Amino acid sequence: MSDSISTMDDATAVAEINHGRQPALTGCPWHDVNEMLQSVGLRPTRQRMALGWLLFGKGARHLTAEMLYEEATLAKVPVSLATVYNTLNQLTDSGLLRQVSVDGTKTYFDTNVTTHHHYYFENNHELVDIPNQNLVLTKMPDVPEGFEISRIDMVVRLRKKR
Repeated sequence: MSDSISTMDDATAVAEINHGRQPALTGCPWHDVNEMLQSVGLRPTRQRMALGWLLFGKGARHLTAEMLYEEATLAKVPVSLATVYNTLNQLTDSGLLRQVSVDGTKTYFDTNVTTHHHYYFENNHELVDIPNQNLVLTKMPDVPEGFEISRIDMVVRLRKKR
């Protein structure tokens, strides 16, 4: 029996059930991570629990797999980089994380799964939320027959003036 949600339909259903939010937090990070994992049908293994604690225990964050792997190593959590990638992808597929691609080589995982957009600071490779919730794309492109828009991610790239 697989312990991950692998189809988009399952992830969409979980997001609708949770209305795009994570389960209510109790203030006990270990208990909260356990509840989050179980609420989306993921088995709370030791590695998922430890990585979830690192991810969700510090509020809204934007991390790459490499950043989380480094944090895990510093926290003496015995995981491989492949396990970090697998866990991040499972958490994304289940609706607990949002994947934000900045370019073809850099992907961040966002613990804030609500609809919002990002600034990407090119000089220090930092991704931050755009605070204005009223930012709107006014004209949508025509969608090919048989498809629908599932999500729009706007990343505004910033660099220091020269």
